[in-house]
Amino acid sequence: MTKASLVFFKVAVLVWIMVFIAFCPATAQEYDYINISEPFLKKIPLAVPLFKGLSDDPEEKRIAQNAADQLAEALAFTGYFKLVDREAFLEEPAQKGIVEEALNFKNWRDIGAELLITGGVRHDAGVLQMEFRLFDPFRSGLLVGKRYTGPPGDQRRMVLRFANEMIRRLTGRQGLFDSQIAFVGANDKGRSLYVCDFDGQNPRQLTDPQPILMSPAWRPDLNAIAYTAYTDDRPEIYLVDVKSRQVNKLTSFQGINITPAWLPDGSGLAATLSFEGDEEIYLLTGKGKVDRRLTESWGVDVSPSFSPDGKQMVFVSGRSGSPQLYIKDISSGRIKRLTYEGDYNTQPDWSPLGDKIAYSGMKDGMIDIFVIHADTGEINQLTRQAGDNESPAWSPDGSMIVFSSTRSGPSRLFVMTASGTEQRRFVEMEGRQLLPDWSPAAGN
Repeated sequence: MTKASLVFFKVAVLVWIMVFIAFCPATAQEYDYINISEPFLKKIPLAVPLFKGLSDDPEEKRIAQNAADQLAEALAFTGYFKLVDREAFLEEPAQKGIVEEALNFKNWRDIGAELLITGGVRHDAGVLQMEFRLFDPFRSGLLVGKRYTGPPGDQRRMVLRFANEMIRRLTGRQGLFDSQIAFVGANDKGRSLYVCDFDGQNPRQLTDPQPILMSPAWRPDLNAIAYTAYTDDRPEIYLVDVKSRQVNKLTSFQGINITPAWLPDGSGLAATLSFEGDEEIYLLTGKGKVDRRLTESWGVDVSPSFSPDGKQMVFVSGRSGSPQLYIKDISSGRIKRLTYEGDYNTQPDWSPLGDKIAYSGMKDGMIDIFVIHADTGEINQLTRQAGDNESPAWSPDGSMIVFSSTRSGPSRLFVMTASGTEQRRFVEMEGRQLLPDWSPAAGN
């Protein structure tokens, strides 16, 4: 290498290092607003002023106010944010302006708002256009800006799309706002399968009432839900199309057909069958044909749930004399016992983050929700002294858990953060609600 070439090489390396140093802090801080694994998360003060109608149309003003309220409620649902009271605002973007140049960030810093959202609405000739901006008043800059166009009926969808973009920017993870929850609704007519939005809104019935219906399991493409129902005095597995509500029988083997659980890629599902005599877990194709047997023991094996990569399966077995959780490595076939505390541990659900498993267990005569680390076995109890709490299911981003509880009387659905905080009821329906399953996020 010539002297000139060596000098050029050193200069190039120096420039690359300077660029690397300049960009590394921004990259490291890109998602430093929310750490969803933090068990005692500090809520971020968030200001969501009323949005601005971009013309003099009074309908725009109504939509703008409604959309601002929808977004505020959706974001508050996550437990990440503390909404700043609008009465404390020192300026109103709906009058002053919604772009960065029109805002005085000092006014927002003075009231403690660490994040600020502004929005604008235009409604013309049956077309709705909405624009949103997320600002950091302390860094005096724009974090996310989006514009959406569609029919007026898409208002909530647009609002939630921005909420997802906002959470992705703040956490680096896909949000939960386009997910749904399947659950069993029970009344004096029987049990039916229902689905609702991520926040309990818009509940809708998918199946006719039946005497016994249980174990709903979302297919990963979100187009269908597998579940168990009793027909001809025996449990069989069915598949209901979420849009058409058409129901098809998936399995009808002799004996029991229960607790379906899909592989993460949707190529097949596991279920407990007893056509060979003992209750064991089998891997089935998407059409319900037996692929292979996954467990073999003298005890009953039920309730499978797969790790996000599909390489491991947690399940419940009575092989030790009481219901306990076990993990099977699918490729090697190795099985290890996971739970040792208590005599009744069941209903496992593997976190989409891959590190933890939620389950229900009995302690001091009450059934509560626990979370156990899949590798270390460390246990954290999330519910206590509030009735029986069962059937935990993770949100698609791993930040929340839905479960059923009898704390207010009949079984109802409740939701909480992954660390057990913010426990509250979130579906308002008559009768009982139980056995929830939270869908993956759309597009995953």
